[in-house]
Amino acid sequence: MTATTSPSLFLRNARLLGRMVDVAVADGRIASVTDSGAGCTPAGTDAGSGAAPAGAESIDAKGMVLFPALIDAHTHMREPGQEYKEDIASGLAAAAHGGFGAVLCMANTKPVNDDASITRDMIDTARRHWPHGPRLHPIGAATVGLKGTELAPLAELAEAGCVAFSNDGAPVPDTEMFRRCVEYAADQGKVVIDHCEDPYLAKGAHMNEGETSGRIGVKGQPDIGEALHVARDILLADYLKLPIHLAHISCRRSVELIAWAKQRGVPVTAETCPHYLLLTDKELLGYDTKAKVNPPLRTDDDVAALREAVQSGVIDILATDHAPHAAHEKETPLDEAPNGITGLDTAVALTWGLVREGVLTEADLIRLWATEPGRIFGLPVNGFNVGDPADFFLLDPEEKWVPSRGTMHSKSLNTPFLGKELVGRVKALWLGGVKVV
Repeated sequence: MTATTSPSLFLRNARLLGRMVDVAVADGRIASVTDSGAGCTPAGTDAGSGAAPAGAESIDAKGMVLFPALIDAHTHMREPGQEYKEDIASGLAAAAHGGFGAVLCMANTKPVNDDASITRDMIDTARRHWPHGPRLHPIGAATVGLKGTELAPLAELAEAGCVAFSNDGAPVPDTEMFRRCVEYAADQGKVVIDHCEDPYLAKGAHMNEGETSGRIGVKGQPDIGEALHVARDILLADYLKLPIHLAHISCRRSVELIAWAKQRGVPVTAETCPHYLLLTDKELLGYDTKAKVNPPLRTDDDVAALREAVQSGVIDILATDHAPHAAHEKETPLDEAPNGITGLDTAVALTWGLVREGVLTEADLIRLWATEPGRIFGLPVNGFNVGDPADFFLLDPEEKWVPSRGTMHSKSLNTPFLGKELVGRVKALWLGGVKVV
């Protein structure tokens, strides 16, 4: 280990993947990671670290868990056009307090992000409000106006800063058009993200089709509405030998198709969201619009399949699908409410709960929230190697908190976890060695 200049920050006694470590930061990058005690030391005990380098700010992280800053590959920032729900400043505030160093944001803004000037404005706004990050990476529209009829100017959008392309919740039904999206995106070195939904089977649906939808008399969307589209994308990716990323997978049928594709070496990757690992369609028995999402919450069997898939790597990454809506938009009958829940504020605590439950490990969280999103979308990740960007956060693994207006930073509170006690709280985030929260 050799630092080009003297360390400016020295973090002592942090728990990183079971080790107690001291981390030195210089020039915004990791300068060293050394054991602060012999072998693994239980969190909360004094490991007896070395002295901080002269001139470095020294922070004792005893009792804290150290993670690399996370990447959220699927958010909705609502700016431009719907700033009453969220704007880039508030969305990045939620991201920062949630442990995220980078967020990808979908193109369904108003106007749609199908023009390079919009992309540049979004990036400039982010840098103005959060100059040290979290970093905003726009996802460009795959087709003009998300209408699915005319290819968006992908090269111009990529040059302006878009890191991927997607038609978001308006999947391209014309397979020939979608093929061209995938091919032209690949020409730019980018990936197309596809929301998998058959437009005919999903039409008019407000929840999962099954026993629960029958009990409460609400039109449901069958799981094959997602799986049919997943199958199309897998076959297309196999034929073209080009990558396609499958957004927010929600059901066992899709998981089984993706597993089959990966066994064949098809270049597809996939994400799911914390709520699909924790909740079922029974959340809607009381017509709670805060639990209305698209794709919909499914069944216990689907939750079990998704948990196995994130453990095994069939599902590559986690993403929040952070989708803020104002209170008056959700305080309506179920069939009138928009889809979506907020996720940036609660994602780490929810997935830390899966670690506490034994479903995931700390290494899984790093893989699912940082390493693999970075690989798929070509973004830098802190692997705690010398020279890596000094992007990391500290988690209090025992702190209990309740999502509320006083504890969340998103403008909108449309989450079914509102008012429910969570365990695990982000206490501080550094990006490029700068403490941002």
